[in-house]
Amino acid sequence: MKKKTLLLILSVALVGSLLGGCSGKEDDVAPTVTDISEGEDTEEETEEPEEPAEEEIVEETREGMYRSELTNEWIDEALQNQRPIAVMVDNEKTALLHYGLTQADIVYEMMNSTANGEITRFMAVVKDWDKITQFGSIRSVRPTNFMIAPEYNAVVVHDGGPFYIDPYLKNPWVDHLSGGFARIQNGKPREFTEYVTTGEIAKRMESAGYSTEYNEYYPGPHWQFASEAKPVDLSEASDSIDCTLVDLPFEHNGSQLDYDAESNTYLYSEYNMKHTDPANDNKQLAFTNVLLQNATHTKYDSNGYMQFNILEQSGRSGYYITGGKAIPVTWSKGHDMDPTRFYDMEGNLITLNTGKTYIGLISDTRWSELVLE
Repeated sequence: MKKKTLLLILSVALVGSLLGGCSGKEDDVAPTVTDISEGEDTEEETEEPEEPAEEEIVEETREGMYRSELTNEWIDEALQNQRPIAVMVDNEKTALLHYGLTQADIVYEMMNSTANGEITRFMAVVKDWDKITQFGSIRSVRPTNFMIAPEYNAVVVHDGGPFYIDPYLKNPWVDHLSGGFARIQNGKPREFTEYVTTGEIAKRMESAGYSTEYNEYYPGPHWQFASEAKPVDLSEASDSIDCTLVDLPFEHNGSQLDYDAESNTYLYSEYNMKHTDPANDNKQLAFTNVLLQNATHTKYDSNGYMQFNILEQSGRSGYYITGGKAIPVTWSKGHDMDPTRFYDMEGNLITLNTGKTYIGLISDTRWSELVLE
């Protein structure tokens, strides 16, 4: 006990002498007891700068309306479960002017035949078909269309088609309305006079026993949309390029899309003239989003009948274009009912901006002729 007491006295004396010896250097003053909290780490802590909080986006709501699964635009909530139609529209020059196409939510354009200058045909996907007054002129369908329409659970509207479509008509997920629509005398040959007119779709759907609402074959919403408060800006992508002109390699009709900065849309033209819609105040066909798919095709016979090989595809090239910019993408599709998925070069599912979409299927034999500038 005495030894321990002596050691304790010596220790206190030593600390005192050390403190006293340092008292002449102001910079080296040791912290007093009040400088250190009990049990606190004496090492100096550096605070990391706080990352700026991400701005919270408050989504708008509108009474009695919902955002369309096809465009993200506001439409009547009574349409929420209504399935769309997919209308085949003739694209021969004689068929112009087209009626109703500005009412379509999505417009596909693709080669319809390897003959006749590889003429293209439209497939127009329309959600609010009850507002149609005149749409077309309508024409025959091809197998490719019966591989795409099921992505939307859409009823295909057409006038016949080659026997190559017969196997597709047997698929339980395919519903279609063929021929028998209104004939409007317009001074053209008969094949250019058939149009969908007011009220016909509802009557034909009822007569065919088709549900006007999404059925068990509906694969669900097709697209991923950006908030209107924070739209997609492709200029932020490292691989984006300027794109104010899309010159499509469709030799027969010379399709092209020109970017209009004021409306932030791509305006469609063909046959060296603006594509306008006499059924809707002569508006020019316009799209917020443009998707292009490089696809192989199979020729059936010497008459030019063909189909695009869009099933079981993975990693085929393409482009996504919006807001005056374009990025390369890949696309894939596994089954008729599977939505075609588009991915950026990092493998992320692309996000569309609110508005209508143009989708062009371009044969790999013509892909190198595509011009984006």
